Amino acid sequence: MATASELLSAIDDLGADRTRGGFSRHVLDRAEQELREWFTEQARLRGLQVTTDANANLWAWWGEPGPDAVVTGSHLDSVPGGGAFDGPLGVVSALAALDLLRARGFTPRRPLAVVVFAEEEGGRFGVPCLGSRLLTGTIDPDRARALRDPDGVSFAEAMRSAGMEPERAGRDDAALERIGRFVELHVEQGRGLIDLQRPVGVASSILSHGRWRFRITGQGNHAGATPMGDRRDPMLPSSRLVLAARDAARDVDGARATVGRLVPNPGGTNVVASSVDMWLDARSPADAATRGLVAELSGLAEKYAAEEGCRVEISEESYADTAHFDAGLREELATLLGDAPVLPTGAGHDAGILAAHTPAAMLFVRNPTGVSHAPQEHAEPEDCEAGVTALARTLEHLAGGRPPEHSATSLQRE
Repeated sequence: MATASELLSAIDDLGADRTRGGFSRHVLDRAEQELREWFTEQARLRGLQVTTDANANLWAWWGEPGPDAVVTGSHLDSVPGGGAFDGPLGVVSALAALDLLRARGFTPRRPLAVVVFAEEEGGRFGVPCLGSRLLTGTIDPDRARALRDPDGVSFAEAMRSAGMEPERAGRDDAALERIGRFVELHVEQGRGLIDLQRPVGVASSILSHGRWRFRITGQGNHAGATPMGDRRDPMLPSSRLVLAARDAARDVDGARATVGRLVPNPGGTNVVASSVDMWLDARSPADAATRGLVAELSGLAEKYAAEEGCRVEISEESYADTAHFDAGLREELATLLGDAPVLPTGAGHDAGILAAHTPAAMLFVRNPTGVSHAPQEHAEPEDCEAGVTALARTLEHLAGGRPPEHSATSLQRE
């Protein structure tokens, strides 16, 4: 049986970003497709039946697909220059958990599946959790097909190049009806488990969050030939808005506001930009507070742009209300795992999208750095193993079977 750390090591050369550091793995690019091939091979070596649905999500089934299935998994894509654990840890832990269950003679009474969701990070086409949003019908498929990456390639074109049929994308009621319970394991993106000195925790909720694009347009011109008083420079209101986002979020309890991407056009050193695209990520514990924060910043963007003779266009690219995981399932798992701590998270996940449609839960594995979405993201091998054991115990419990000679409480690796 391979450990989660060993399985992660097997893919540590796929999508390595030599410029940013870490990994850049985006849906249906070369690195992510190689990861899909690796997962498919690993699943088939374990006798799992692998299919790709109409929304580019991968499914690996232990036994025949059917109703009331227990599903686990995560994603394989990353943010630009991301860490090794965000996403892949949940996938490799699922495979390792199945190995552990089989070694103990476990036979599930309910169907059991591992899923790899497409474009969870939104790193290529801009909308996070795109595969689970399409599956659940929370994004219009025409809009999804029309999304374009920075090179101008549409999601539909990327799907077609990968041998998929984009016209079939959209809500999949048959797949949704098969999911009886969904449990996603993920490296913790924060310091909760560090402070509690625990290796594994259970999620309670996800902050409401969304992404907004601000396009500020002015007049492109020569940096040396254009006097300061004659400029309509969109970089100036953009810069003021970055600072305003920080200040506005500080005034809202538990809020976060981030401008992580800003793209001037045409981007020359000696050119006054003609336009600037900037993306705002806003989050808070309350939906109204998140919306209010964005409304405040939208008003400031209009003001700052007007003062520089510019104009602004604002568009919402994605939004998710506060996700509360199924209370009964959450408490059941916390008890099953020895009174595991229950923690909220500010990070979005496919489990949060599914939570509105089926009982869903999340397990977190301690990250000793507290850093995520960066190369310093980490989990110690022993904590990864604790996560695998917790996930195996969870799947054994939910899938309704028991090993012939071993109780759940004795479920450990040899």
